[in-house]
Amino acid sequence: MAQDQPENTYLVGGAVRDSLLGLSAAERDWVVVGSNAAEMKAAGFIQVGKDFPVFLHPETKEEYALARTERKVRPGHAGFETDSSDNITLEQDLRRRDLTINAIAQDTNGNLIDPYHGCEDLELQIIRHVSNAFDEDPLRVLRVARFAARFSPLGFQVADETRMLCEAMVSRGDLSELPAERVFQEMAKALALDHPQIFFSFLKGISADKHLWPELNDPAIDLLAKTTKDTSSVQRFAILFCHSPVDKIKFRCQQLKTPRQYQALAVNCSQHMSIWNQVSSLSPEEIVGFFYDLDAIRQPDRFQEFNATCGQIAQARASTGHEQGSWINCLSIISNITSADVDGSLKGPAIGEAIRRLQIEAIESHHED
Repeated sequence: MAQDQPENTYLVGGAVRDSLLGLSAAERDWVVVGSNAAEMKAAGFIQVGKDFPVFLHPETKEEYALARTERKVRPGHAGFETDSSDNITLEQDLRRRDLTINAIAQDTNGNLIDPYHGCEDLELQIIRHVSNAFDEDPLRVLRVARFAARFSPLGFQVADETRMLCEAMVSRGDLSELPAERVFQEMAKALALDHPQIFFSFLKGISADKHLWPELNDPAIDLLAKTTKDTSSVQRFAILFCHSPVDKIKFRCQQLKTPRQYQALAVNCSQHMSIWNQVSSLSPEEIVGFFYDLDAIRQPDRFQEFNATCGQIAQARASTGHEQGSWINCLSIISNITSADVDGSLKGPAIGEAIRRLQIEAIESHHED
């Protein structure tokens, strides 16, 4: 199997962009010009693409794609006809890409090929579309929003003409073509960034939020901006939706096809945070009941995530956030009380009732101390 690069191979996309920005690239993608599937397979590459030929290097497992062009032939994010014949040029392949800063290639000698002035836009800190073919794929609207968020610390802004094109695509209803999984994938990537609020603010500014998540208003986005330190993507999702009614959260999670943990935490924050805030005024029986409602004793990790998320929200609201520590103390007090601590002659539900009474008494004793 081949260990070397095929002829006419170029590094493309994010790896080139990030290198020019002095950032580390998570992965490298390659494009091969003037070849075909038979030649790639003969050289030991493993084909993985169906709609267009993408191959894995037999040793590095990096992706190598044949240079291609795309033409929109039917509605939908995947409604493209692809031409990956061996006469497709590098410039044609780069032209189909979304943004100029993603349409820079580098040959094996380190020389840059930049027909669409991506290097200039990197210098200008501009996020700009390559061509009007941009509007053939509505997912690019979300990608622009994500890049705006990712590169905001470097001073990048979305070009006016690109923002206007995104706005026109939204107005035309193009986002309705997107599969829910792809929408959530972009959302999750944005939530993992240092400044995820910019992703949501950009989409709100072009009215994309009305189609994607109309319940997210400016206060929700502002709250997210204040709680990005030491929070996970799941927590940030819950923070965004913590003021939404439970039924709307469930509906949105169903629409986006989110993983189960996203809905669980968001629902808990919406449903239980008002009680969480009142820990100092709750009776021992109410505190124990709260733990039972959240299944905190059996699932302490989930409760800790909920507790930490509520703490972040409380601090963002200029509250002291002392409730977080109080709940941790109370949970630790009752967590070790088991059936071994009650009368051994008890049977069935009576055991659980006895454990609960001991837990309430333990909280009472703690309050008295």
